[in-house]
Amino acid sequence: MEFLTDKLSLVGNRGKGIRSDCHITMELTQGDGIQLELKSKVEAMYGDDIRKLLLRILAFYEIEHARILVEDFGALTPVLAARMEAAIKQLISSEKEYLLPVLNENLYQTTRDRNRFSRLYLPGNTPSLMINAGIHRPDGIILDLEDAVAPAKKYEARFIVRNALRNVDFYGAERMVRINQVPAGLDDLEFLVPHNVNLVLVPKCESSDQIRQVNEKIRQLKTKYKISDNIWLMPIVESALGVLKALEISQSENVVAIAIGLEDYTADLGTRRTQEGTESFFARSMVVNACKASGIQAIDSVFSDIADMDALKETVIRSKALGFDGMGCIHPRQIRVIHENYAPDAVEIEKAKKIVNAFIEATAKGLGVVSLGTKMIDPPVVKRAQKLIDLAITMGKLSPEWHEEFLAL
Repeated sequence: MEFLTDKLSLVGNRGKGIRSDCHITMELTQGDGIQLELKSKVEAMYGDDIRKLLLRILAFYEIEHARILVEDFGALTPVLAARMEAAIKQLISSEKEYLLPVLNENLYQTTRDRNRFSRLYLPGNTPSLMINAGIHRPDGIILDLEDAVAPAKKYEARFIVRNALRNVDFYGAERMVRINQVPAGLDDLEFLVPHNVNLVLVPKCESSDQIRQVNEKIRQLKTKYKISDNIWLMPIVESALGVLKALEISQSENVVAIAIGLEDYTADLGTRRTQEGTESFFARSMVVNACKASGIQAIDSVFSDIADMDALKETVIRSKALGFDGMGCIHPRQIRVIHENYAPDAVEIEKAKKIVNAFIEATAKGLGVVSLGTKMIDPPVVKRAQKLIDLAITMGKLSPEWHEEFLAL
């Protein structure tokens, strides 16, 4: 074990309004054993359990002499363990990891074409927002290591995100993490790939080479840890150059969607983002066309006004009309509006039913050509219609027995 510093290690959060978190002050000493002081609002109920956990982690790292002050604000086990480990690793050099078990509820993979109407952004160093985020039922939960985390907190945020991936119930949401900009973000992958991540967002992407670097690092880690699960990529284009390279990026390995980040994009243009979106129409159309040409999903930017649900609805309707398949959100209350307005409407469902029925009838008759009225129906059109039917059934907008009901009309 190598000592890195004789200075204090300070990790975590404290202050007014902090909850489900803790703050740890730690100093290595030359003697007197472990001096652990705990200040906790749940001392009476959980004080002994908290001490046992922290002492177990100290013993795991062979720390025998230290002064530690833990100020606890209701932190759960994955948070306490992450903060303690981060504090230790700021003081010593060790390749060991104190890993909590992966919850059985999180032992699922996600598919390339799964529904991604909504993805909820959560700051990677704010555990209080992560603990129950899944109950809001977003399609994806993004634990953010990039813009939402202050530079001085990025190292310790990695431990929080890693433990959340392993030990927080996501309720079936796709487990997503936004890493830092490449190349710095490549180091983040050490805390993600071995620990149950489904999808990695690559911010400020401007070339397929950045995606190549991410894929190569993921391959190395999957080999090292004997991982076979798919890890998908969602680049975020946030600059004029990124928009112009959208097609190149969309054709990269493991990319299942491209998102656009309009705050940074409009800043790059030297303009401001408006509700009408005329300043970003070209960029959004470029992203949509690149994604559709490559057979992947196009994901729109976040809507920043969490109080204006009517404006959000209008934005989603315009987004869907442009061809986007979903968007980001920054508050759980936005999820319902996003889902309702990206979902297939009655007109779309009725048209899809007619197309799929025509295909079923043509197949039953042994016909090689599908037609609806006077129009020929190509296989990709049938495939899209069937996908829409499946989605409508999943969302409860259509009965699984729709075809029998359709024929009975």
